[in-house]
Formats: sequence, structure tokens, C-alpha cells
Amino acid sequence: MPIDATEAVSAEPRTTALAWGHKDIQLYHLGIGAGIPATDPDELRYTLESELHVLPSFATVAGGRMALAGGLNGPGIDVDLASVLHGGQTVEVHRPIPVTGDATQTSRVAAVYDKGKAAVIVLRTEAADADGPLWTCDSRIFVRGEGGFGGERGPSERLETPAREPDRTVERAIREDQALLYRLSGDWNPLHADPGFAKVAGFEKPILHGLCSYGMVLKAVVDTELGGDVARVRSYTTRFAGVVYPGETLRIRMWRDEGRVQVTASAVERDDAPVLGDTVVAHA
Repeated sequence: MPIDATEAVSAEPRTTALAWGHKDIQLYHLGIGAGIPATDPDELRYTLESELHVLPSFATVAGGRMALAGGLNGPGIDVDLASVLHGGQTVEVHRPIPVTGDATQTSRVAAVYDKGKAAVIVLRTEAADADGPLWTCDSRIFVRGEGGFGGERGPSERLETPAREPDRTVERAIREDQALLYRLSGDWNPLHADPGFAKVAGFEKPILHGLCSYGMVLKAVVDTELGGDVARVRSYTTRFAGVVYPGETLRIRMWRDEGRVQVTASAVERDDAPVLGDTVVAHA
């Protein structure tokens, strides 16, 4: 079988050296839509090297290595990229990410779940530098057609959307070229650029990276609910509930709670089709 859950989970962790600088940070921020308007002081914190701070979701692409990449070619796993979707993502930051950094990242498959018609691979990556831990990422990778191997089904809890109206709703336009720009940060899956590949995978055209919409939503929460202070973010988790296409608009709804903001994101042009669900930003 393409997935051997026992071998995948018992494999030795992989260790990788990561390095990044201000250009990597700026490219990532531009890829998730920062810099509009270009001279806005609030946007310059994402785009100008002398003012730069780092959005915690950068952890998913730091060093040009997508956080889930190692989970697709490790021992016990051999899957077709056309069958792969990113099911969910969690980033926990232990302290603010520096603009320039050198770190060691350790990756392992934490679990493989059998969903019947699909498998879910949970890849955990942890990064630390000379000053200690930086972040922990859990990536949930959904592989169609690879279930049915008799493994545990795994958790399937859903977060209920509050019954009241959201405390804030914002919309963020997705540029036609946004997936092409975002992929330069390290996610080279042709699903996001090649129309032919997208059709083989069952989509009418290339879709936006789930992690790009993930970054766009976190930026919107930081900018509107956290006073633009990235250091207030403690963790950020989401389930990728559906796709969004370049050229569409994200509608982002936010509900405030004690120490957290619950969020949903949907595609405006397709009758609010779900994009992100079960989404929470925990903050100081």
C-alpha cells in the first residue's frame, strides 16, 4: 500500500537546518496580500525591512520548506500529489519569530488516521534556535483514496459557530496572480499553478493554497483585533473547509472571546462557500 501507518509513525524524526532573512519575510507577506495600500504605515510593518515584524504563520514556510512537505516522502508514505489536500493547520509560537534566523527543525509523523475513503497524515514539526524553542506546527494532510487500511479514525470534533452575529466582518480580495506569488515561498504543488494538473485533481482551474488563505486570515485578525501586534498571537488553528480561487474575495467573520478570536472564512462570489472552519486565534 502507498501508506504504511505503522512504519510512518515509528520512523526516526527528520532534522533540517532552516535559515531566513528579511527578503523571505517580505516575500511571504506579499504572497498573502500585504502591501495594499503600499505606503500605509500599517502595511509597511509587513513590507519595509526597517519596520518589519513577522506574522506567526510564516512558520509554515520558513527556510523555503513548507511545513507539511516532509510528511509526503517519508518512510511508509508514497502518495500522488493529485490526491493530496491540506486538511488543517495549527501553529503555536513560543516567542516572536525573528526577522533573521537560523534554526533546527525536527519533523515526524505524529499519527495516520483512517477516514475510510481517505487517510489523514498528521505531521508535527518543531523549530528551535540558539535561544530555545520557536514554534510547533501540526499539519493535517488529507489523502484521497488511501483509507480503508483498518487504522484509527481519529478525532472529528467540529467547533460550533457562535449563534450571535460576528463582532467584525472584513473582506479581502485575492489577486489573480496571488497563488503564483505565494508559491515562491516554497509550496511548489502544481495544483496551484498548472490548469491541466488542477483538472486532473478535479478542479476547474488552479486553486489558492490553503496556507495562503490561512495567512491572509491571520493577518486580518492581527490587523483588526490585535492592534497590529503579531507578538500577541499564541496559537492559530484551522480546518481547510473548502477551496477558494485566485480572483475571488474572502469574507472573514470574527467573534471575540476571552483570550481568543473565533473565525470563519468563505468565498463571497460563490454564495459564501466555506473556505476555513474550526478556526481560532489564541492571543495574549
